Amino acid sequence: MDKPEPGLHFKLMALTFKIRDFFAPRMSILKEVGIRPGFCVLDYGCGSGSYITAAAELVEESGKIYALDIHPLAIESVRRIASRNHLLNVETIQSDCATGLSDDSVDVALFYDVFHKLSDPDSVLAELHRVITPDGILSFSDHHIKEDAIISGVTDKGLFRLAGKGRKTYSFSIV
Repeated sequence: MDKPEPGLHFKLMALTFKIRDFFAPRMSILKEVGIRPGFCVLDYGCGSGSYITAAAELVEESGKIYALDIHPLAIESVRRIASRNHLLNVETIQSDCATGLSDDSVDVALFYDVFHKLSDPDSVLAELHRVITPDGILSFSDHHIKEDAIISGVTDKGLFRLAGKGRKTYSFSIV
């Protein structure tokens, strides 16, 4: 399906995100999603792991974080973050689409800055639809795409409907 970015590109991106996250912490974005203690969260296309610590803080020890990415450096980065911060509820998944998770097992899927890179977004949306609980949320953000393309791109196949729009994210619910 999709190919990981070259190693140098990934490392430069990770550095850029560290600088961004210093000035604009990811917790402010995750708070608008409504993540609560005990939730299961899938960070689909987790990249260097910018959202992992904040998400783990919100779900607390009773929750679970799955961090999925195609890039082996992303998986290594998330594992380092989890180890350094003693986050025992973080698990990584290296994949280009399939999560390996059970049906209806995820309360919130974070889908941030990934959509524009996908060669087969419909397969990914079908996988997210499969794993998100019936009352769960697909939290979407991609600053590379205009609002109308975001909404139509996620809703056109009839799997999701727009549930709300925050300052930084769109929330989609299962149809």
